[in-house]
Amino acid sequence: MAQMAIHRKSRSFAPEGFFECEAKGLLWLKEAEKVGGSRVVQVHDWASDYLDIERISPASATPDAAYQFGRSLARMHDYGAETFGAAPADYEGTCYFGPLQDPVAMDTGDWDNAVDYYAQGRLIPMVDLGLHRGLLTAADADLTQEVCDALPELMGAAASDKPARIHGDLWSGNVMWTRSADDEVEAVLIDPAAHGGHREEDLSMLSLFGMSFMSDIMRGYESVHPLKKGFDERRTLWQLYPIAGHCVFFGGGYVSQYQSMCRQLLAQR
Repeated sequence: MAQMAIHRKSRSFAPEGFFECEAKGLLWLKEAEKVGGSRVVQVHDWASDYLDIERISPASATPDAAYQFGRSLARMHDYGAETFGAAPADYEGTCYFGPLQDPVAMDTGDWDNAVDYYAQGRLIPMVDLGLHRGLLTAADADLTQEVCDALPELMGAAASDKPARIHGDLWSGNVMWTRSADDEVEAVLIDPAAHGGHREEDLSMLSLFGMSFMSDIMRGYESVHPLKKGFDERRTLWQLYPIAGHCVFFGGGYVSQYQSMCRQLLAQR
């Protein structure tokens, strides 16, 4: 058997548990492969300052590969999590969200409903961090609280969804395309912020910065597990968290984008 080619992701003085969290998140997502879940990059080894994973040979996406990815993503989500906010199995430290050079703590917990999880575990902590860094203001916090107060209405029927096993940072750059052993193009997931969350978070993140063959992915997804009515209107709601994160990481125009998204959502009521 050929030896697996290794890619090393490393950072000196990484936050405590950063690479362990990512490794165990990958392993947790990978559990769903046995029921047809999305392929997840293979973990080789990790320590406090590095993570070794299999090296993926890139290929070009195709409409059929995108459709099959949508189907497998739905199966991964449906493999489930114990609660909203649950950390990956066998991990008890801090979970993280964001780029390698500036990851921020991502709250974990045992919320029993999507509304409280998204307000208390995602939006409010991220905006509070933006306040602490001087990149967001008290007015932004007030606007965020208005959105949180409106979440039952904004989330609608999707609030009844069960906790899903989500990637948590599923922008297009964290979906690699490669050729399988059967020479078929397939998606491989990398760089997660894995946790128990809402399945629409991953789908909304996929479309945030553009994704090849997004309509094919959605068709594949809904052929396995149809979304609750109104997802197109909720997409902005789920994109608030990553955009709030970009306010914290980069500031600039992301702040006005976040404010505009909040006002757009409040106008939907």
